Amino acid sequence: MSNHSYFQRRSEIESYFDRTAAEAWERLTSDAPVSGVRATVRAGRAEMRQLMTGWLLERLGRQEPNGESKAHPLEKITVLDAGCGTGLLAVDLARLGAQVVATDLSPKLIEVAERRHPNDLAPGSVCFHAGDMLDARLGRFDVLMAMDSLIHYAPEQAMAAISTFAARVRRTMIITFVPKTPLLMTMMAVGRLFPRSDRSPGVVPISETWLREAIEQAPALRDWSIGRVQRVSKGFYTSTALELVRS
Repeated sequence: MSNHSYFQRRSEIESYFDRTAAEAWERLTSDAPVSGVRATVRAGRAEMRQLMTGWLLERLGRQEPNGESKAHPLEKITVLDAGCGTGLLAVDLARLGAQVVATDLSPKLIEVAERRHPNDLAPGSVCFHAGDMLDARLGRFDVLMAMDSLIHYAPEQAMAAISTFAARVRRTMIITFVPKTPLLMTMMAVGRLFPRSDRSPGVVPISETWLREAIEQAPALRDWSIGRVQRVSKGFYTSTALELVRS
């Protein structure tokens, strides 16, 4: 990955979320009324959060000796929430006991996340951070969650990011990508007809076949294997979750 191209794209994404759409995303991730288009996006994102959290619980969630789930099944599990936005997923995970570092490019969205931060998360916790999700200073983690944060980068840039994460994650990575399908490409074209306030920043669809092959061939992912893959489609929201598990 060209550092120049990555940082250029990162700057564009930061500009959109921090200068253009912070208020719209604050509204989208609340209970406030939104347009019909954004309502489908809100519903789709909620379903995706539930899916990713469910996978993590099935993979790493701890149980009582009698087989029942613990009150905080992710207690002591460390998570990097890469591209956390206003922090909904991070808080979901912390309520299950996880120790979460949640980072986003947009200081304004991080301000919203910190303002909404609940005080009753113990033994879980969330530490919000404004900055680059690839920053090595964030540390090492058991889990990476990257929900709809890599979808704005070119396929090669997204793969390079996944490879970078792999060196700092011990157990599981769950990422999402926008699947490259004829229907979605048509919907993206139609979406350009909507008012700018109803548009998301440009996303880059990726062929699942291409992504699988790229993961299998990436030297940094030799110790990782693809687990579950599942698509979520709700109106104008379409995204696919992919689980990577360290061997």
